[in-house]
Amino acid sequence: MLAACFEEFQGPIEILKLPDPEPGDNGVVIEVGATGLCRSDWHGWMGHDSDVHLPHVPGHEFAGKIVATGKHIQRFKIGDRVTVPFVSGCGHCPQCHSGNQQICDQQFQPGFTAWGSFAQYVAIDYADGNLVTLPDTMDYVTAASLGCRFATSFRGVIDQGQVRAGQWVAVHGCGGVGLSAIMIAQAAGANVIAIDIDDEKLAFAQTIGASHMINATKVGDVPAAIRDLSHGGAHVSVDGLGSALTCFNSVSCLRKRGKHIQIGLMTGDHAHAKIPMDRVVAHELEVLGSHGMQAFRYDAMLDMVATGKIAPQKLIGDRITLAEGATALMNMDSFVGTGVTVIDRF
Repeated sequence: MLAACFEEFQGPIEILKLPDPEPGDNGVVIEVGATGLCRSDWHGWMGHDSDVHLPHVPGHEFAGKIVATGKHIQRFKIGDRVTVPFVSGCGHCPQCHSGNQQICDQQFQPGFTAWGSFAQYVAIDYADGNLVTLPDTMDYVTAASLGCRFATSFRGVIDQGQVRAGQWVAVHGCGGVGLSAIMIAQAAGANVIAIDIDDEKLAFAQTIGASHMINATKVGDVPAAIRDLSHGGAHVSVDGLGSALTCFNSVSCLRKRGKHIQIGLMTGDHAHAKIPMDRVVAHELEVLGSHGMQAFRYDAMLDMVATGKIAPQKLIGDRITLAEGATALMNMDSFVGTGVTVIDRF
C-alpha cells in the first residue's frame, strides 16, 4: 500500500510503499476512503505523544470500507462502510465497563498507538465494539470529518457542557474543533460567541452559527468583552485551540457556576497552563476535559446530521491528495486555511 510515513520526529514525511496490514483476531482492515488532517497528527509528528513509535504512519480521522476481518469479528463483514472513534476502547477495563470507552485504560488509537489512516489501508483493533456503520447517504469525506474534532466537540458541548437553549457559549479558536463546537452549540439553541485572531475565520464562524465575533488581537481584555456581550459571562466556554492563553481566557470569561470545556490539546510548554483558580473557587466553576466520544453515542450525532440540525459537510475546506497531505501536516502549526482539510485521493 501507499502510505505517508516519517522515520524521525519533525523529520520529512515521505510517501512510501509499505506492506498491507493484516487484521488481528478481534480486528478488521479498512480501505481508507477519506482521512482528515488534524492538528493532533501534527502533535504526533512533533514528538509530543509518547504513544507514537518510529517509523510511523499518522492519521486518525477516517472512513472507508472493510476489506478483511479477524476470526472473532461478529458484528461487521467485508464490504461494510464504517468509521471509528479515534479512541477505541478495549471493552474489558473499568472505564469501558462504565461506558467511558473514550478514556479506556488500554485504548487503541490509529495514528498514535498504531499506524494510522494516511494510507490506502488501516488495521483497527477492538473492531466489534468500536466501529460505526455509516448511513448510505453519507459520503466518506463527510464521515472522515466526524472522527476526532466534530465528535469530540459533540461530546464536549452536549455531554460534558450539557448546553441548553438560551445559554451563552464562548468558543475560543475557530479551527476544526472550534467551528464544530459553534455549529453544535447553535443547534442546541445556544447564543454563541466566536473568538479568534483571524477575521476570515470569524466571518466563516458567523455563517455556521456564531451570533457574536471577537478578534482577540483587537480587544484588550477578551474575558471582559465576553462577559459584557453575554450579560455576565458564558454559561459554557470551550477552548478549541489548546494554549495557555485560550485556556486562561476560557475559564476567566465564565459566569458563576459556569463550565470550561478543554478540547484543544495542551502539550509542550502549555501542558501545565495556569488557570485562575481563585475564580474557580469563588464562582464554583467546573473545569472539564473532552477526549473523543464513544461509538455508541454516534447515533445521536448521526441522527442530528440526518435531520439537518447539524451539517458537518459545511466545515469541509480543501480536499487534497495523500502527497499534499504529507506536506500540509508538517505546516499545520501555521493555521493556514479555514475549515477541515480532508485527504480523499491516494
